[in-house]
Amino acid sequence: MQLVTGSVVRPRALTAVVDGAPVAVPDPEHLVHLQFRRFAGCPVCHLHLRSVVRRHAEIEAAGIREVVVFHSDAGELREHVAGLPFAVVADPGKRLYAEFGVEASYRSLLSPRAWWPILRSGAAATAEVVRGRGKLPSRSQPGGRFGLPADFLIAPDGRVVAAGYGKHVDDQWPVEKLLTLAERARTVPA
Repeated sequence: MQLVTGSVVRPRALTAVVDGAPVAVPDPEHLVHLQFRRFAGCPVCHLHLRSVVRRHAEIEAAGIREVVVFHSDAGELREHVAGLPFAVVADPGKRLYAEFGVEASYRSLLSPRAWWPILRSGAAATAEVVRGRGKLPSRSQPGGRFGLPADFLIAPDGRVVAAGYGKHVDDQWPVEKLLTLAERARTVPA
């Protein structure tokens, strides 16, 4: 079952893979941008997260806390996300994915709209590996390779103020859209 604007997310404490810190969702003081990505080392996910990293200070200034979920185990994930300035959570059993209605589909890679991002991110990932700054994803992905991305903006009271379910691998919110949704959420009464 997919969540819609107005759905309420029950409070929970997730665990960040890098430092083991608890991650409150919802956060009592900030909007939470809860991102569901694919697997550790996913080139398209990595390229998208780099755009989030570049504008992270701006995102924080807008009162948003980033929380990113991958369906890989914590050990493998740690190798790929150690330098990210926000919480990354492992969900190898895909429990959160199921709870939030985030699905997998062959169309994640087969959509013509995904082909250019796949080629671009594959080239960028290859360059990072050659330079010794990146690591290839594991050949085996127990959670699969056909995951679809999803984005949620969650208010401190747990209310979903925006939900986006991707139709292909690169169908996630750009930072501009996130900032616009956050601004709208602050100006619209609950």
